[in-house]
Amino acid sequence: MKKNNTIFCIIIVLIFFSITACVTTSTTTNSSNSDTNSTYYNNNGRQTIVRKAGNVVEVEPTKIILEPDPYSALVEIETKFGIMKIELFFDAQKHRENFLKLSNQGYYDSLMFHRVIKNFMAQSGDPNSRNAQKGQRLGGGGPPHKIDSEFGQNYFHIKGALAAARQPDEMNPDKKSSGSQFYIVQGSSVSPIQLDKNERNHDIVYTEEQRQLYYKLGGSPQLDMEYTVFGRVYEGLELIDSICYKTTDAYARPIDDIRLKVRVVRD
Repeated sequence: MKKNNTIFCIIIVLIFFSITACVTTSTTTNSSNSDTNSTYYNNNGRQTIVRKAGNVVEVEPTKIILEPDPYSALVEIETKFGIMKIELFFDAQKHRENFLKLSNQGYYDSLMFHRVIKNFMAQSGDPNSRNAQKGQRLGGGGPPHKIDSEFGQNYFHIKGALAAARQPDEMNPDKKSSGSQFYIVQGSSVSPIQLDKNERNHDIVYTEEQRQLYYKLGGSPQLDMEYTVFGRVYEGLELIDSICYKTTDAYARPIDDIRLKVRVVRD
């Protein structure tokens, strides 16, 4: 009788540990599955979201929603890839007014993005590109007037920035802008060290929001306080990649013409 009781007790203990093990395993599995999204910062400081779906892990950039100021002028630049919606900054008054004037005149319609550099920018505004032949070198056209620089503490070369092209310093020590040519920044990854260096060299201070946009979107901070930024793309940022990744010739002109049309939405 005593032997039977001993066997019975052993069986009860084994069943108890078996149930405990099952519960523990189940709890661990559920805990793992509940954490489906994690946020990390890569080596370049950009924030990414790791999205887990079963055994597949997808990494995607954090989505950024940019809202234009309710008082900013708005324009649209249409290409064969789609429409970029752009706000023109109020403080860059001379550049804003000049761009609106030319846009309303249809000056930019059917011009090309004549100079495109991957991970840097796409440039347009040369009137000679309207009827240019294949292989023709472009970039020297424009109205005779120049625009005084309007550097500002609020506007920098974050991806999507709309800025005025200009001649090099040796020909243009005052850094005056072209009367019509502009570029849109694609840029590349930006590190805190780059921004810290700019603050020292140019006596500027980036806000935390500007730093976060640089880290998340990328840009070309080496151009800050050297070229006038007078607007930004607030919708259609992905189209800049479509333009800048196209094959170009030795002069950075796209092999396949990329023409544009500018429409003023609000001035």
